[in-house]
Amino acid sequence: MKRLVGLGLVVAGLLYPFAVYFGMAHFAPWQFGLLLAGLWLARALSEPRRAGSHWMAAVAIGFCAVLALLDNPALLRWYPVLINACLLGLFGLSLKFGPPVVERLARLREPQLPQAAIRYTRQVTQAWCVFFLANGLVATALTLWAPLSWWTLYNGLIAYGLMGLLFAIEWLIRQRVRGRS
Repeated sequence: MKRLVGLGLVVAGLLYPFAVYFGMAHFAPWQFGLLLAGLWLARALSEPRRAGSHWMAAVAIGFCAVLALLDNPALLRWYPVLINACLLGLFGLSLKFGPPVVERLARLREPQLPQAAIRYTRQVTQAWCVFFLANGLVATALTLWAPLSWWTLYNGLIAYGLMGLLFAIEWLIRQRVRGRS
């Protein structure tokens, strides 16, 4: 169930800009809010309880509640900004309170990381923080000043392309770093 809910959130996130662009003629903002809130609530309920593990879901559900209550189509465009802010918070706070997110992910595959790998994962986490900040700022600018078509193109396609590019660049760098070790 947990994987199904997680997959639902990923698919909803990927399709969200297009759903907003094509769906606003057929659905009210409160319907988007209820659907997203339901997915985030299901995620929160299906995850194990750990300290601080549900804050992102709580923020997203709060946003969805505001969206549903105000039923304002302009609010629909702020969701990508919210997600980037939450991811920036997650990655940034992991740098301060540790271990960094990328280190945690690396330890799933290799529990005993060498010191050089720990430093590297910290740098990668910092790079993701820069990405989420820049991506969130672009999403904010498009939300405030661009037509819906530009917002949809960036948040539904270009932002994911940039994420893929960052993943690819990091993978290439990691291969070089590992080759030197």
